[in-house]
Amino acid sequence: MAYERRFPTCHLIPMFVASDVVNEETSEDGSTQKIERRCALDVDAPRLLKRIAGVDYVYFIQKNTLNRKERTLHIESHNETFSNRVVVHETCCYSVHPENEDWTCFEQTASLDIKSFFGFESTVEKIAMKQYASSIKKGKEIIEYYLKELDDEGLTHVPRWSPSSHSLPLSSPTSLSTNQPELGIVPADSVPLSADARDGPSQDAKQDSNLLQNDSLAEILPGTPEDKLDADYIKRYLGDLTPLQESCLIRLRKWLQETHKGKIPKDEHILRFLRARDFNMDKAREILCQSLTWRKQHQVDYLLETWSSPQVLQDYYTGGWHHHDKDGRPLYILRLGQMDTKGLVRALGEESLLRHVLSINEEGLRRCEENTKVFGRPISCWTCLVDLEGLNMRHLWRPGVKALLRIIEVVEANYPETLGRLLILRAPRVFPVLWTLVSPFIDENTRKKFLIYAGNDYQGAGGLVDYIDKEIIPDFLGGECMCEVPEGGLVPKSMYRTAEEVENEDIRLWTEMIYQSASIFKGAPHEIVIEIIDASSVITWDFDVCKGDIVFNIYHSKRAPQVPRKDTLGAHGITSPGGNNVQLIDKSWTLGQDYSMVESPLTCKEGESVQGSHITRWPGFYILQWKFHNMAACSATNLPRVDDVLATLQVSSHKCKVMYYTEVLGSEDFRGSMTSLESSHSGFSQLSAATTNSNQSQSSSMISR
Repeated sequence: MAYERRFPTCHLIPMFVASDVVNEETSEDGSTQKIERRCALDVDAPRLLKRIAGVDYVYFIQKNTLNRKERTLHIESHNETFSNRVVVHETCCYSVHPENEDWTCFEQTASLDIKSFFGFESTVEKIAMKQYASSIKKGKEIIEYYLKELDDEGLTHVPRWSPSSHSLPLSSPTSLSTNQPELGIVPADSVPLSADARDGPSQDAKQDSNLLQNDSLAEILPGTPEDKLDADYIKRYLGDLTPLQESCLIRLRKWLQETHKGKIPKDEHILRFLRARDFNMDKAREILCQSLTWRKQHQVDYLLETWSSPQVLQDYYTGGWHHHDKDGRPLYILRLGQMDTKGLVRALGEESLLRHVLSINEEGLRRCEENTKVFGRPISCWTCLVDLEGLNMRHLWRPGVKALLRIIEVVEANYPETLGRLLILRAPRVFPVLWTLVSPFIDENTRKKFLIYAGNDYQGAGGLVDYIDKEIIPDFLGGECMCEVPEGGLVPKSMYRTAEEVENEDIRLWTEMIYQSASIFKGAPHEIVIEIIDASSVITWDFDVCKGDIVFNIYHSKRAPQVPRKDTLGAHGITSPGGNNVQLIDKSWTLGQDYSMVESPLTCKEGESVQGSHITRWPGFYILQWKFHNMAACSATNLPRVDDVLATLQVSSHKCKVMYYTEVLGSEDFRGSMTSLESSHSGFSQLSAATTNSNQSQSSSMISR
C-alpha cells in the first residue's frame, strides 16, 4: 500500500512525468493483477549530451505483477528509448520474509549494456552506476516516507487475500506502478531521450557528435554538486531534510551552476531562500536571484573586509554580539530603547546606517558557520534580544522610522530565515504604536518567531532563562555577565550634518558601487560608448540579466555618437550616459557604412551572468548595446529616435533589466592583465585578426564559452 501511494505521480520524484497503461490483466479469482505501462522521465542531463542525443525524455516499459495469494509484487523494467544503443534491464521484488511474516523483503537486480553512445560510452557508464547506487538509497527513503504516512493515518494492517474475499484490488489502473527509483540504473545525468527520437539522434545531434567526442569528462559533467547529497553532510551542516526538500535544493543549485557561473552560494544560503518560500522552487529562485544581483551590485560579499564603522556608530549604536543562546545560536543584543535614532540619522544618513546593519547580518552568517563547527550540528540562524527600556515618542521621529522600515525591507529580502528567535523585553506602552508601523513590513514567518515581554515578567519561568543560560544574562537585565554593548545616549548635535552633507555622503557610498543598472524596453535598447585610441586594447564586460531576455551587441564607428552627457574615464573615454534607454546610434546611420557589427549577437536569458572580452582592431568608438530579445535586428530603418523611444516607453509593458560593469585595458597593459579577460560565460570568442600571435595564443585559452 505504501508503494502504491507513489502513483500516478510522486512529488518526491520530480523527474517522473507521466505514464500510460499499455496492457492490463486480472486473474479470474482476483488474486493476480498484471499491468504493463509506458513511463516517461524528464531527465536533468548535461547540456552537451542533450545536444548529442537531441531528445528530452526517457521512455521505459514496466511490467508489474501483484500476486495477493503469494503476497509478492514483482516489477520488471526495460528501456524503450535508444534500445539499439543502451540496454537497461531491471527486476525488483517485494515478498514476505520466510521466517517472519511481518517483515518484507526487497530484492533488486539490474544490468546495463552500452553498445554505443556517440563516443561517450565510458562517461555514460560511470554516471549510470553512480546514479544507480544513489537511487537505491533514495527508493528506500521514499517507501519509508509513505509507510510513515500510512502509520500517521492509523493504517498499519491490510487483511490477507482469500478466495472468498470481495475486497477491492490494492492497485487500480491509474495507480499501479510507474517508472520509479527502482529504475535507478537509468543514467539520469547522461541519457536524455524523448518519444520523438526513440530510434536515434536528431540530425543536429549527428552533426555535433563528431565535434564533441573529444571533449573531456570534466567538460561534459557538472563538477558539483553530487547528484545525491551525502547523508552525513546533510545531518552535519544542513539539518533534517525530507526527500522533497533535498530534491529542491539539488535542482536549484544545479540551475544556479548553469546560470550564475562562479557565484554559487553555499547550500546553507540556498536552503534559507527555499525555506522562506516553503520550498516553492519558482518563488525561491526568484527571490534568490534578486538577492544575488543585489549582493553583487552593492559588493556585499566584501562588506566585512571593506566597511569600517564611523566613530559615532561605535560610540552610540547600542547593539553587539554576546555569546550564544541555549541552542548554540549566536546572540545579538540591541538596546533599542537607549538608542538615539534621530541623532544617528542626522549624523550619518540612511546609507551608513544600512551599511552597518548589513555588516551585522554578514557577521551573523559568519558566526553561524563557526558555531556549526563548534557544536557539531547545523546552526543556520541567530537569536536577537531587543531591550526596549527607555523607548518613547522620540523614537517615532518620522525620518527615523522611515530609515528603520527601509532597513527591515532590505534585510527581509536578502537574509530570510536567518532570525531564529526575537526576544523583545521591557516593552513600554508606546511599543504597540511602533509595532503597528513596522509589523506590515515583516514576513509572517518571521513574526511567528517574536516573543514579547512587557514589564519585568521576562525573568521567571517561561522567560529569558528558557532561552539563554543564566550565566550569560547581561548585567543590565539583572544577570551577572558584563555586556560590552554600548549604553548609547544622545548624539551631540555638534556631530549633526546638514542635509546636503548627508546627501553627499550617500552619493559617495553609492559611487563606490562599480555596477550600474539599466532598464531595456521593447523598441528602446540601452547603449554606452567607449572611445578607443590605441588598437588592440581590450574591452571587458560583466553583466547580469535581472529581468527578461536580452540580446547583447558590440558595434564600431569612426564617427562620434551624439550623447547627452560625457564622463571620461582615463584615456579611453568610457561614457556613461545619464539615465536609461540612451541611444547613441543615429537613425540616419547605415549598418555597414556608418557603423559595423564587430561580434555576433549574444542572446542572454533571465538570470544569466555574463562576462567576456573583445580585443579591438581599430581605434574609434565602440558601442555596447543591450536590446530587448524580440526586437528586430538593428538597421538604418528600425532604430527609433529619442522621441520614438519616449512614446514606446509610454505604451510598452515589455521591460528587461540588466546590471553591468565595463572596463578597458590598454594594449600596453594587455599581457599583464590576463586575469581580467577570463570569461565564464560569453559567446564572444573570436579574436581580432589584428591581434599579435603572442596575444592570440594567450587569449584563446582564456576567452571561452
